[in-house]
Amino acid sequence: MNETKPLKAVLVGIQTPRTTYEETQESLTELSRLVTTLGYEVVGQMSQRRTSTKTATVLGDGKLMELAEWTGGTGKVAPSFVKKKHKAALKFSKNKEDEEDDLFGDDVEEVFDVEQGAEDLDASADSAPKETAEVVVFDCDLSPSQLKLVESATSAKVLDRTGVIIEIFSRHARTKAARSQVEIARLKYVAPRMREALGDDDRQGGGGKGAGETSIELDRRKIRDRIKELKQELAAVSQELDQRRARRDQEISVALVGYTNAGKSSLMRALTGSDVLVADKLFATLDTTVRVLYPETRPRILVSDTVGFIKKLPHDLVASFKSTLDEAANASLLLYTVDCSDPTFRSQLEVTRTVLAEVGAADLPSFLIFNKRDRLTPEQEAELAKEFPTAHFMSAKNPDDVAALHAKLVKHFEEEMIEEDVLIPYTTQGAIGEIRSKMRVLSENYEGNGVVLKIRAHKQDLEQMKERFDLTPNKSKKKSKLSWNIDED
Repeated sequence: MNETKPLKAVLVGIQTPRTTYEETQESLTELSRLVTTLGYEVVGQMSQRRTSTKTATVLGDGKLMELAEWTGGTGKVAPSFVKKKHKAALKFSKNKEDEEDDLFGDDVEEVFDVEQGAEDLDASADSAPKETAEVVVFDCDLSPSQLKLVESATSAKVLDRTGVIIEIFSRHARTKAARSQVEIARLKYVAPRMREALGDDDRQGGGGKGAGETSIELDRRKIRDRIKELKQELAAVSQELDQRRARRDQEISVALVGYTNAGKSSLMRALTGSDVLVADKLFATLDTTVRVLYPETRPRILVSDTVGFIKKLPHDLVASFKSTLDEAANASLLLYTVDCSDPTFRSQLEVTRTVLAEVGAADLPSFLIFNKRDRLTPEQEAELAKEFPTAHFMSAKNPDDVAALHAKLVKHFEEEMIEEDVLIPYTTQGAIGEIRSKMRVLSENYEGNGVVLKIRAHKQDLEQMKERFDLTPNKSKKKSKLSWNIDED
């Protein structure tokens, strides 16, 4: 069976005055992982220092020619239309540059003026291309006109970082909510980038006056209608998710948050014993999964695995996944999961905190979990422990480390609990069963008028239970002959 060969891609990074060379290279490395996740083969990369990414072709003329060598293009932008000149204009046209400028519209002409005035400092020293690339991927956002011009010069498919991320999300979405969220973001991205087919001026005639809609206007209207439909579907799904979340509102919950591929799903599987997807890919899981901490505790602790974050995460995706991120915003405790073996984990942690601040989860109680400690040397771990004294170092693959985190979580929530002896009359139905399912019973004594349970629970939960079943604290200090000490650890 013949396997389809992956398309070959060349990456392009732009270093602006606000970014350092190291940051640009780190971002390109991350882009390479994104492109690989998408199924492309990265065959090369180039970078250039520019004062802005808003110029017509983003790159300078020389760098654009160098990029075209990777793709087999001409390196020159083909004119979008030819502006007819009257005889007087032709008479006074003295040089080729003026003639080429006249081939473009006034708007594009103004952009070229900005490009010529920008400081072009080429900092890359990449070798000549050894393979031909079919795809060009920019590590920045491109406008529709920039995409069109670069495609014209390179004769290749051109993508920007946002387009790559949205495509990955689209492929990995599984649940109805995730698929709807991603499709809304994708349609918002695609709509302004739609183009008329060459020579396609067909209009859809109408019964009234006017020329009717062009085909592209009709397609954009269909997109707007589809987005409206998806938002209605998502609102219904979100309402259902909110109802589920409300039923869990009285329970303790822990949310795993962090950068994509930091090991959240591996940690989720280790803590809960659930069969969640674990893969060494960016955004391998997009759907929120909620499971019970195992071994199970009383009261039980719910663990949720949320969508991962990344630098330059498209705003529409953040907005679309707000309902998913609400799982983190409503958690009792956040576990900031970090791949401490990644040299860029500090900036990744900052990205996570920034996104969570946008959904109102910045001030929640949290633990800093340094995962993948098995990839560190003892010296590296010691240095990080000095820098981050409150961090919990572990490996999700090490059972002892997982057990230590389990104990840490239980201890954290028990510190906020109180102990109380409660008398439950023999005539009260259902109270003992509900207490056992939701609270920790330390001991039980059988007396003449009922059962005395020593309970450890949160004060609020205990008060609600006593009010519901009309229970009273046991004031008798006399111990029964029948008593059991219960250890549910």
